[in-house]
Amino acid sequence: MDYQIGVYNIYWMRDLFDKDGNPKTSGEEKLRSEWIAEIILAMDPDFLGIVEGPNTLVSQTKTASAQLELWTQEFLPGSNYKGVHGFPSPGQQELCAIYKADRLKVLFTPETAAGKRFDEPFLMDTTDRLIKEQYKHYRPPLELSILDTDDSFISRVIVAHTKSKGIFDKVDFARYEQLSKRDRLRLFAECMHIRERVDAYLEKGEQTMVMGDINDGFELDFYENKFSKSAVELLMGDPWIPEFILKPVLPRPKLNAYGWSPNSSRYRDRITGDEFNVLIDHILVSQGLPFKNGKVWNPYTEKDDPLIQSVKFPLIKASDHFPVSFTLTQ
Repeated sequence: MDYQIGVYNIYWMRDLFDKDGNPKTSGEEKLRSEWIAEIILAMDPDFLGIVEGPNTLVSQTKTASAQLELWTQEFLPGSNYKGVHGFPSPGQQELCAIYKADRLKVLFTPETAAGKRFDEPFLMDTTDRLIKEQYKHYRPPLELSILDTDDSFISRVIVAHTKSKGIFDKVDFARYEQLSKRDRLRLFAECMHIRERVDAYLEKGEQTMVMGDINDGFELDFYENKFSKSAVELLMGDPWIPEFILKPVLPRPKLNAYGWSPNSSRYRDRITGDEFNVLIDHILVSQGLPFKNGKVWNPYTEKDDPLIQSVKFPLIKASDHFPVSFTLTQ
């Protein structure tokens, strides 16, 4: 059986809900919800990881999954999507997912042992100096298990939104350099922590996917070359243990005059003012998960894909990221 799997940074999805967690059904919010619904209908995912989803309160009086289910009932009538969420973040823009309940079972299955939880501080040596420093995920990665409807195990999934490299303060060049290095090391720490969990899954023989907005590429910029590593390559794994390497579902990106292709988002360079295409949304899968049709739903580059072109306008307007998807073949 084939399953359609995807991930989508929906850009402050919490703005599409009122203070009580109900979907807004008028104005610009309704229009953006309709665009997102068009995209999801075109993707037709059995499982869709969501980055920047609606808020979950620590009290659980309002959760991302409950809001997503209300949203799908309103804007995807007739669908049977269920929602799932994990540990609440200290801020907003939660990690969550929707899935077709008649096709899959998806469970929140976090590691709860002391010192290993994703919602607790952790120690990591990011500079290879044999000195571990303390870090904490701002948005605890979402740990899920995907099962078939007969309860047979398919895969572990980690949905992540790791540290942004963007610097938005007014700073001089010296401070800019300092903050850039700090943010990069935190990004590395978060991905190293996630990779430790991936290794634990693989050592138990459990297939694994990592997906989300990683805010990094494959050794593509100055800092990645300076540190001789990138966050995505850390997630992919150790080349000395090739059987544990995670594989990207997308083809290797190529550099052109406008940035990288395929690309899932675009950013304006703070210094030059130029816009640059970037591939920062990823899905990585373990080697026991056969797949096909990996693609970014980017209407600018996928001009020969009629399905993507059919939702070109919603894709451009709904978010500042494009979804990534693939077909899992079982």
